[in-house]
Amino acid sequence: MPSRREADDAERGANAPDSGANADADSRANADADSRANADADSGDPAGESADPAALARAYYDAIDAGEYERLASLLDPEFVQRRGDRTFEGRDRFVAFMRDGRPNTDTTHAVDRVYPSGPGVAVRGRLRDADGDVLFAFVDVFETEAGRLTSLETYGAESSDG
Repeated sequence: MPSRREADDAERGANAPDSGANADADSRANADADSRANADADSGDPAGESADPAALARAYYDAIDAGEYERLASLLDPEFVQRRGDRTFEGRDRFVAFMRDGRPNTDTTHAVDRVYPSGPGVAVRGRLRDADGDVLFAFVDVFETEAGRLTSLETYGAESSDG
């Protein structure tokens, strides 16, 4: 199964008429961000204190899509709260346990369409895809951050008109 980043790159390539130069620039920017995140993790700073909100949001999706739940936990504040239409998760441990053990489908990929990094946090628009690449639903996630960790997440979802 492709990673979220591979799915994003494929989606951009399929939809962007001038994808060559832009894709190369995006790939270099993503590699730089990955390198910074790895340096933060290697320095004993699991959440990457120096990570900007957009990098934290991308790391969040990468960790979930890869099934790296310890890494996911390292990105979240202990008092992390997620609110969505059907439920609220209070506390990092409860949220991570649900993502690991309670989701009806863990073989999914987050295809990020746009990241809005302005403000005290970051907003992300994207689509959740199943293992076959079919869109399960579209979403907008609004993250708040503090001290290099995600402190809260508001998730807004809707059935996608794709497929």
